[in-house]
Amino acid sequence: MGVQDFEPVIGLEVHAQLKTATKLFCSCRNTFGEAPNTHTCPICLGHPGVLPVLNRRAVELAVKLGLALGATIRAKSVFARKNYFYPDLPKGYQISQFDLPVCEGGRIPVGDRAFGLTRIHMEEDAGKLLHEGPGVTAGTSAVDFNRSSVPLVEIVGEPELRSAADAKAYLEALHRIVVYLDVCDGNMEEGSFRCDANVSVRPKGQEKFGTRIELKNLNSFHNVEKAIEYEIERQVAEIEGGGKITQETRNWNADKKQSFAMRSKEEAHDYRYFPDPDLIPLQIPLELVERVRASLPELPTAKVERYKRELGLSQYDADVLASDAAKARYYEAVLAKGADAKQAANWVSGDLFALMKDGTPIADVKVTPDALATLIARIATGAISGKQAKDVLAELYANGGNPDAIIAAKGMVQISDSAVLGKIVDEVIAANPAQVAKYQGGDQRILGFFIGQCMKASGGKANPKLLDEIVRSKLG
Repeated sequence: MGVQDFEPVIGLEVHAQLKTATKLFCSCRNTFGEAPNTHTCPICLGHPGVLPVLNRRAVELAVKLGLALGATIRAKSVFARKNYFYPDLPKGYQISQFDLPVCEGGRIPVGDRAFGLTRIHMEEDAGKLLHEGPGVTAGTSAVDFNRSSVPLVEIVGEPELRSAADAKAYLEALHRIVVYLDVCDGNMEEGSFRCDANVSVRPKGQEKFGTRIELKNLNSFHNVEKAIEYEIERQVAEIEGGGKITQETRNWNADKKQSFAMRSKEEAHDYRYFPDPDLIPLQIPLELVERVRASLPELPTAKVERYKRELGLSQYDADVLASDAAKARYYEAVLAKGADAKQAANWVSGDLFALMKDGTPIADVKVTPDALATLIARIATGAISGKQAKDVLAELYANGGNPDAIIAAKGMVQISDSAVLGKIVDEVIAANPAQVAKYQGGDQRILGFFIGQCMKASGGKANPKLLDEIVRSKLG
């Protein structure tokens, strides 16, 4: 037997920090990168006697995500206390949701498939342990409580994934959706979009699930795929070696490309969930649900299909342009300025994105949609060639400005007057009778010579397409 004789069973639990101005139960700022413990108060530090107050905006964002993923929004949900001890949890419990979450069900579309969700629930984030850096003594750890009580949603997937590649694609699709909805900034490096993977294996044909382990510290799409691949192989090797899989939580070490046991895996009853007595049940009125539903933007899958159906784009171009909300907005702004859909797709996804490999975000690009639409129009009218347009785009990308001004300053205006070009061709033909004889004798390679000489005579400004037509016509 081998890995091919086993079937992986994978379910992802994704935590997404909600884009609110303040924390979930207090008025401290929800921000990243500030000095440790500068955005805290007695509520998020868990001082005795304080009372939490729920952030309405966080509820709206959770409902927005649930609606976008086709989940059922519960009219009544309950916050519970999840009890456990850890240094970054000052209260000794985390306010979360258990048996009555805000959203139930739903699906994540991945290509032509969709994977089911169990639930989406709200909870507060814990603090963060710092093991190195300013103020941290070597060999010790410090706690930064700025992240404590930051609002989260946990998106719990059904165990329907059957490969590491599926898990990666699922996570990428979910990431696109939360960013499109603007409910989360999706920054995995900063921890605002985090994933844990539950992985087990079973012999092919067996219905009963194997013993699952939980993988943590998966901070990139690549690490999710590699960690799951490793864990599948590790479990299969353990079983085939006569061993037994122990239910546990394991940490992924990306440098060593291995997972390591952290602790035994807790079950729900270990957390002693009970309704939080300081928070009344959350009642979500139908009016709020319908208002949020009306605000939903077009999601990536729908946008791809519209680009193909209405704009005639290829699957590849539609996927590239719709993969990022900001890039899609830029492309549509170019269209709004009158650019041809296919030409705009070529220039945005090709030449512009190639320049953006320097890391510049689309929001900071100096080439305005109006400028790019103008540039595309100048190519269409024959004012400049495609090659010249690339030079203009590079100038716009570096310094911004008006494409017409750059074209004029660089003397790039293309000659598209048939009479003017005809005169140039006549002069070149008259000066090269030997080459004319060769061409008319059947040597088609000489055509390039004439095109080159005519282009040189025009100072490189001849419209290439029109020039080719005239040369061929006059040479017979």
